[in-house]
Amino acid sequence: MTGWRFAVSTLGAPGVPLRDTARLAADHGCHGLEIRVHPDEEVHIGMSPAQADRCREQVADAGLEIACLAGYPKVCAPGPVIPELRALIELAVRLGAPAIRVFPGGQGTGDDGRAMDHIAAVLPDLRAANIRLLVETHDSHATGEAALRLVEPFHDPKHVAVLWDAVHPWRAGEPPPRTRAVLAEYLGYFQVKDVATDNPTPLPPGSGHVPLTDCAHALADWSGWVSLEWERAWYPDIAPLQTPLSAATTWYHRWQPNHR
Repeated sequence: MTGWRFAVSTLGAPGVPLRDTARLAADHGCHGLEIRVHPDEEVHIGMSPAQADRCREQVADAGLEIACLAGYPKVCAPGPVIPELRALIELAVRLGAPAIRVFPGGQGTGDDGRAMDHIAAVLPDLRAANIRLLVETHDSHATGEAALRLVEPFHDPKHVAVLWDAVHPWRAGEPPPRTRAVLAEYLGYFQVKDVATDNPTPLPPGSGHVPLTDCAHALADWSGWVSLEWERAWYPDIAPLQTPLSAATTWYHRWQPNHR
């Protein structure tokens, strides 16, 4: 992959048929769809092979690729994390997704070892399937520096890397150039998002305080998926996906390296 490729997450269209969200994405010039994997949605763990094949076909029929499966395992947490990860990897194989998103979900640095044990257990699965596990900069490991601790020990950025969520590192005090520098080859995916400094409610890209211009400059030498995450599943009163997707499209075309 050379340069950026543009995607949007189905998190921004909760309950909307996958076919319709794929069409909306294609109409806005997206190259891919980031698919939320959740019991409330069309794509979920335990869906039948026939259902998975149908979803894969719907995305392809819209002229899109699946950029990532956004799953909810928490690699730092106790419990049946390894079976959850394996189920998500298996679904990614069925759908033809190149990557799976997971959360840290820890309580502090003492959970790093547990996360690495969980990831190590599924690393052979990831390598065999050529799937990339992406730990999001989120919750207990909100910065690039913190998330890197969970993936760097494996020395395999093709299969274990970091998803940079634009909001969380910045909110934790890590500026975009620092996030990009510390992640280096372990940066596997970027989510464009915006909020106000003092309010977590999502805003269309460019209308909040997240330094998205600084993010764009930091990503100028990077190739990978740039995906809009619009959290309408958690904030049902915010605008429908079309509004932020239009803003994200404008940001993408202004800054993506191939057209500057």
